[in-house]
Amino acid sequence: MADRRLQVFHAVARHGSFTRAAEALFMTQPAVTFQIKQLEEQFNTRLFDRGHGRVVLTAAGELVMAYAERILGLSEELESRVSELTDELSGVLHLGTSTTIAGYWLPYLLEGFKRRYPRVIPRVSVGNSQLIESRVMDRNLDVGLIEIVTEQQSLDRRGAGQDELQLIVAPDHMLARELSVRAEQIAPHPLIHREPGNAIRDLVDQFFASAGIPYEDLNVTAELGSLSSVKHLVAQGFGVAIASKAAIQSAVKAGRLVGIPLEPRLHTPLEVILLKDKFRSRLVNTFADFVTEEIGRLAAARN
Repeated sequence: MADRRLQVFHAVARHGSFTRAAEALFMTQPAVTFQIKQLEEQFNTRLFDRGHGRVVLTAAGELVMAYAERILGLSEELESRVSELTDELSGVLHLGTSTTIAGYWLPYLLEGFKRRYPRVIPRVSVGNSQLIESRVMDRNLDVGLIEIVTEQQSLDRRGAGQDELQLIVAPDHMLARELSVRAEQIAPHPLIHREPGNAIRDLVDQFFASAGIPYEDLNVTAELGSLSSVKHLVAQGFGVAIASKAAIQSAVKAGRLVGIPLEPRLHTPLEVILLKDKFRSRLVNTFADFVTEEIGRLAAARN
């Protein structure tokens, strides 16, 4: 119900770019420019300073932004309150997940939730845990599913469970028959690592550091943001990696990979995060409750 010009203005201010705002809103850039021009003509002042490939709010733009956030928030709350008068949940859910959670847990979570609430439309963003955490804090996402224990005081966090991390190797690798492996056994081998900012990468670095092996002494052969790419390269014999046990199960069962427990055992937390001071619709609360319970149930069943 909010003025479309305010929605467009808010997107441009948030992204700092007409182009990125257009992409986020599924609009053309000329259409975004037209909406901003209309708003500036209404207020008879410039709302953005343009230059060097980026737009910055003017003093008037800062004022409009403050009110736009309040107006858009109230509009969202109004629509949610009205929809809650009906028994069936509906609407768009803005959800963000880490790459590992997206690769294994998310399909089961969405299947279960959609069976209960078929009119809900999940809109999913995937990135590393730090990125999802920041996007929840920036109010771009309603709920985040991440693999770090957040220390941000502005976030509510719910511990949903944990997932074991294992070394993965090709079936013909020299470590494939080990019952467990220590950091010093892994270190000499080419390591296919995750990208900086990835929660599993941080845990793996800590695992080696605890054994007295700094990052500089690791034989890192690649740093990848895609879990599927990590698994593919390992299966082709280009190195070893440490990955989520849940995310490698199908490849292990198919005989493409071998998963080996670490010594000592290493686990990654599975966390549900929400912004404390952001309005939460019944849809958001219901989904957060559902995934917290469902991840715990799936984790228990798998173990």
